Amino acid sequence: MKTLKHLSRLILLLLFIGFSSCSNDDNGSAPPMEEDANIVEAAQATSELSTLVAALQKADESANNDLITALGGDGPFTVFAPTNEAFNDLLAQLDGFDSLDDFSSQQLQDLLAVILRYHVVAEAAFSTDLSDGTSLTTLQGSSLQVVIDGDVFIQDPTNVPAQVVDADIEASNGVVHVIDKVLLPQAILDELADIILVPITDLALGNENLENLVAALTAANGDLPTVLRGDGPFTVLAPTDEAFETFLDGAALADIPTDVLTNVLLNHVIGGEITSEDLTGLGSGYTSTLATGAGEQNVSLFFDTTDGVTFNGVSSVVAPDVKALNGIVHVVDAVIDIPNIVDHALANPGLSSLVAALTDGGNTTFTDLLSDEEELFTVFAPGNDAFSAFTNPNSNDINAILSNHVVVGAAAFRSGLTNSYVNTAAEFDVDENLSLYINTDDGVTLNGTSNVAMADIVASNGVIHTVDAVIDLPTVVTFATADPTFSTLVQALTELTPSTDFVSVLSAQDGSGSDPFTIFAPTNDAFAALASIPGEADLIPILQHHVVAGANVRSEDLTDGATATTLEGDMITVNLPGTGDNIADITDGAGNMGIGIDAVDVQAINGVIHVVDTVLVPDTSN
Repeated sequence: MKTLKHLSRLILLLLFIGFSSCSNDDNGSAPPMEEDANIVEAAQATSELSTLVAALQKADESANNDLITALGGDGPFTVFAPTNEAFNDLLAQLDGFDSLDDFSSQQLQDLLAVILRYHVVAEAAFSTDLSDGTSLTTLQGSSLQVVIDGDVFIQDPTNVPAQVVDADIEASNGVVHVIDKVLLPQAILDELADIILVPITDLALGNENLENLVAALTAANGDLPTVLRGDGPFTVLAPTDEAFETFLDGAALADIPTDVLTNVLLNHVIGGEITSEDLTGLGSGYTSTLATGAGEQNVSLFFDTTDGVTFNGVSSVVAPDVKALNGIVHVVDAVIDIPNIVDHALANPGLSSLVAALTDGGNTTFTDLLSDEEELFTVFAPGNDAFSAFTNPNSNDINAILSNHVVVGAAAFRSGLTNSYVNTAAEFDVDENLSLYINTDDGVTLNGTSNVAMADIVASNGVIHTVDAVIDLPTVVTFATADPTFSTLVQALTELTPSTDFVSVLSAQDGSGSDPFTIFAPTNDAFAALASIPGEADLIPILQHHVVAGANVRSEDLTDGATATTLEGDMITVNLPGTGDNIADITDGAGNMGIGIDAVDVQAINGVIHVVDTVLVPDTSN
């Protein structure tokens, strides 16, 4: 059975591969082996088997073992030799073992010897002698099974066979086959049952209180058990059988659509290994699961360790920190369904004031709206401190204020936010939703008064961003102040015209003044185009010429040739369509034509703003 090919391989191996430390000469180099090297000498000459050599030496530290001498004898032997990486995998699988040095007692060295004898067969079995189903009796006394499935595998009592990665390395007293896994006989599995870590799927399979979880994993997605056998690490929140029974409420797993069940199960899986100690150290907060929510983003999961460890306010840990080979498992007492916006608000005690306001007096308007799974929402949620600090200075309806924190029809994540206006669920009038100005120059600020404290709490039907201040209903002054595009206009309305209290005039609402207003607001560039900004006496009528009092004129109300009298007293004319890129053109009181309206319908509670690219000038001759 020995061939020239095998002999050539051995000679090359001995010439070019270094010795392990126990075989190196004084200079640290590996001297060439003789052609009649035995199995031990061949292993010592193979760098990829240095841990195997070290394991043999560690086993032989026990008075009961002398494996190195045995394998250096006449043989013949077949050795299935695990690689260094295979031994690293075994150490990772043994809880509390970091290196071979941890096999320190005679009992453990004896166990190591049993493991190693399980890799040795007292005959020379070359690859040509191996066929599918071949049974090989080891020196340990148990048998190994050969499996041929494209490649050659050696099966032990575990679920994962070892693959032969390099076959037929000949020695003077037998043959070596290099394998990618340390083989474990049943006796060792039984002896080390308490410390052998298995993949999460196998851990669940072996737990009689997680049978429903295993059934659900199989019913949901055939790949899920395989995923949870993967490298990970994962943190799995494993519902008990009773938890699943409560969740199913008499239904069968088959009654739940596969995609829904899959996503619910993934909502119990967190990427990375998080222990109960880690969670307790954090106190409370959010992490993400592997489930997908709005925008195909990973669903957020709220944890709280105030009283034990709870998730989303519905599921508590009953058995923490069950170690697995590829992560950690916390057994929980309830299935954690995919949370919607309302579920997240209810789960977080930091939003209890918001929840109280939303549901005050048995109000279900908001809970019904934000539980709608057919719609998407972006919610800017004030924390408890924000509510405590809010005095509602304008005595606005609290329901309208709460609506002003909700954007309907979109899940806007932090990465997609830019300096822009969006519409909220609050209304100036029927079907005239209020605007919300988002500024991202430094964090995320809303209407110039409220900052996003925590972004991207992902739900099934949208996203929540917690904010540090309640966002009151905006006036036209709010938007002028919040939007840096209008900083020169704000300066003109305040510092440059101290004799006129434009802020008070334009803050009037609910008919308390000349409201509502239609404002044609010039940008900073519009002011910059002037030769100079006029003095106060001339500037006041210019600013008044941009305001139409007593009307909330939106873009849909504009018609070609429409005229309006401004607060200054002169008339302006609107022409549609606009020229070039203009939405519409304005002719001011001085007869200047082609002034462009660049943006429309920034809606406040006391009027509407349209953005213009040129300062309007009144008729100075009247």
